[in-house]
Amino acid sequence: MTTRSFLRSFLGLAVSTSVVAFPAIAGAQEWLKDRRFSEGAGVRAGDFEIHPGVGAEIGYDSNWLLRSYRTGFQNSAPAAPEKGAGMLRITPSISIQTLSAARRKDQGEGGAQPMVELRATAAATYREFFGDSELTKQRNIGANLDVRADIAPRRPFGFSLFGGVSRIPRPNTGADPNQAFDSDNVYGGGEFNIAPGGGTFDMHAGYTLNATFFEKLSGKPFDNIRHEIAVRNRWRFRPRTALFSETSLGFQNYSNPNGAATVLTNSTPLRTRFGVNGLVGPRVAFLGAVGYGASFYALGAKTTQQYDSVIGQAELRFYLTDNPDTSELGKVSLTQSSLTVGYTRDFQNSFLGDVYGVDKGYGTLSYFFGSRVLTSATAAVSNLSFKNVFLADGSVAASSFNVVRPEITLYGEYRFSDTVAMNLTANYSQNVTSQSIKYPEGSFDLAWRRAQVFLGGRFFL
Repeated sequence: MTTRSFLRSFLGLAVSTSVVAFPAIAGAQEWLKDRRFSEGAGVRAGDFEIHPGVGAEIGYDSNWLLRSYRTGFQNSAPAAPEKGAGMLRITPSISIQTLSAARRKDQGEGGAQPMVELRATAAATYREFFGDSELTKQRNIGANLDVRADIAPRRPFGFSLFGGVSRIPRPNTGADPNQAFDSDNVYGGGEFNIAPGGGTFDMHAGYTLNATFFEKLSGKPFDNIRHEIAVRNRWRFRPRTALFSETSLGFQNYSNPNGAATVLTNSTPLRTRFGVNGLVGPRVAFLGAVGYGASFYALGAKTTQQYDSVIGQAELRFYLTDNPDTSELGKVSLTQSSLTVGYTRDFQNSFLGDVYGVDKGYGTLSYFFGSRVLTSATAAVSNLSFKNVFLADGSVAASSFNVVRPEITLYGEYRFSDTVAMNLTANYSQNVTSQSIKYPEGSFDLAWRRAQVFLGGRFFL
């Protein structure tokens, strides 16, 4: 691979992972994001219930390759203009879980809590593109599998094991599948749960391993492994309100950082915060948290830059119907509708300038009409604050800069029955910035825009 093509491909990866926060492809469909909406009555098999489903959608993606809408750059017109494509998405899914105490009770078997609760979910998405040759060769498959076992749940002492794997397709702006940044992500871990007495106080302490491996040679320098230790505490002082604290310490290491086009630095990110979560009225819930976050990148390199600031979250939720579900703080039942507004402040690891800060405001409106029509609208605006970007030779490719990213998603579903539904999904997102990344053979622009619309149907049990 030439230096020019490598840098062009690398910057495409940086845009898709650091700036775009590209979603896991297999979980992109709105109905898969919440199992209360994705699952039906299910099929019983002994002590388990099974929920299979399949969805098919046809639609349009205005900029799958995430090219700039400006001109004169390596990733924009006239050399690489924006291109839209028709797209077919087919998504089979399945979940298997032990029977809940509520379901056992409904079926006359008593409502005793089982000693072990198991749950496994799997989904895959096949994408077929319709357009010119640059786009038709982008066809891909994304997939994910998640498994969790809770031993002695909701008892004074318990333990949980969890793990999963996902395949995430990521194109590059050069449209060459051989230089794509498709990755395989693996995670696993365990957690101790302690809830003495009646559960007024509970504590969770656990460990998680996250590993990311890129499939193509162009992505191998960015393979990384992250270990994380986390502790969470909660004290309920009202039936549906609690104080909480949470702290996590990570250890992130790149396998071959010297092979990258920019400086990649190992880090030990720390986050700690405390707050309150729960109902403050019959139809109002509040989540408020404040704390401290620091990136702790390894010292030694002249280009090392740190994040060291306040982190937190504030969220207000208004229930539009009565009787919020009391099983989990801040959650609503299937028949509930709500309006949520909030703000978060955090930081993320980056392939551009080590780290970037995230300030994000968001709002969500969801409504479920008569068990037939589900609608939701989500809007958010993020301000991403990047540090200086250095190439591997120590030269400055860009001074510190900000990216503003608005995004909106609209979703509507009509259920013909308890197993068949049709849906419409539309979303728009954009990177608003005048910043480009300069390297010896050209410049890569960070501005882009993307719209998607899909019409489809699904069958679920």
